[in-house]
Amino acid sequence: MASPIALDHYRLLGRSGLRVSPMALGTMTFGTDWGWGADEAESRRIFDSYVDRGGNFIDTANFYTNGTSEKLLGQFLKGQRDRAVLATKYSLNMSPDDPNAGGNHRKSMVQAVENSLRRLDTDYIDLLYLHAWDNLTPPEEIMRALDDLVRAGKINYIGISDTPAWQVARMQSIADLRGWAPFIALQIEYNLVERTVEAEQIPMAAELGLGVLAWSPLASGVLTGKYTRADLAGDGSLEGNRRGVAIGNGTLNQRSLDIADIVREIAKELCCTPAQLALAWTFLNPAVTGPIMGVRTLEQFEQNLGALDIVIPHEYCERLENVSKVARGFPHDFLALPMTQQVIYGTAKVRPRHV
Repeated sequence: MASPIALDHYRLLGRSGLRVSPMALGTMTFGTDWGWGADEAESRRIFDSYVDRGGNFIDTANFYTNGTSEKLLGQFLKGQRDRAVLATKYSLNMSPDDPNAGGNHRKSMVQAVENSLRRLDTDYIDLLYLHAWDNLTPPEEIMRALDDLVRAGKINYIGISDTPAWQVARMQSIADLRGWAPFIALQIEYNLVERTVEAEQIPMAAELGLGVLAWSPLASGVLTGKYTRADLAGDGSLEGNRRGVAIGNGTLNQRSLDIADIVREIAKELCCTPAQLALAWTFLNPAVTGPIMGVRTLEQFEQNLGALDIVIPHEYCERLENVSKVARGFPHDFLALPMTQQVIYGTAKVRPRHV
């Protein structure tokens, strides 16, 4: 499967008519508040380079770099706000001593949106994600509150991130039955290290009309090949350095380094960088709208864009599949067994709907 060749070869997002670039610009790295991001000048260079090439899909969150990411985007978007598809998120707690400053409920949602609008210096948000499932708020409260914000003109579309597939399906069904705004986007971790989402999340999104956006397509930098076994020791932390983040979220481990070794070998054979290869791999899944690219320097940005031109030959796809394959669990692995297939279909050959 050939990858897109330019940021201005737009794709529809989910079952909406919204046109977005095949690679979103992630801005969790905009701001130095956490000790490892890009300063304002470098963030501006990255942003301008993305927009100059036709990129229009910009991803942030209220929590990123303590709100600095949104503030910088508000400055960068002056004079060109309407050309951008601006996505942000709510749910994470910005005031740890306030029990209602985080979570999925209406109060948290409304406060977060109002604060994001001020930081972004805009009248509307194109796409608002629920950032992470809190296991507390009733789905009906969430979907009604999101629909109210759409009807008020403060957000145009809604999405969801880091939530069990059955809860997303439940909320999407509620929205459909009650005529409320539906989810059009699902943001999940997806890369060669993290493929468990292929069991439930991605098929659910394809069936219910949500475009999939892959966060951390480089597995917190592990798939770039910059880490070695010596980096496995240490404590994880959001603040300090990227290695701490990779350790803290469980991405930097023996298995992921084994995968990174194969990525590096194949990239050398294809005359590209490991990062380009890992990004290009995400395009192989037809349910994926595109990856979210987060970089700290303009040089990284320029290099990563090369992923749009890469076509991965079949034999290399198989090598990547074999080294990164994960068990999908019950009932998926059981249903895929030849014996199970035989007793379900007999000798009939049935072409799947999604191919």
